[in-house]
Amino acid sequence: MKTSPTPAVEPTALLDVRSVAARLDCSVRHVYRLSDSSRMPKPVRLGALVRWRADELDRWIADGCPNVRRASR
Repeated sequence: MKTSPTPAVEPTALLDVRSVAARLDCSVRHVYRLSDSSRMPKPVRLGALVRWRADELDRWIADGCPNVRRASR
């Protein structure tokens, strides 16, 4: 009995700051500046680790890197 192959569901890849800097062709420090000023997608924090979702980052780049402002309090 043959089973049909099911498509693999890939979890969203998480990128470290060096990978993000390489995608943006900038320095690690500049990535932190962009993040701290809410000019890029918010990172995911896992304890002391800071990671960015690859799909959100790619979408942000494709949209022309618009400022991502947090809602005012």
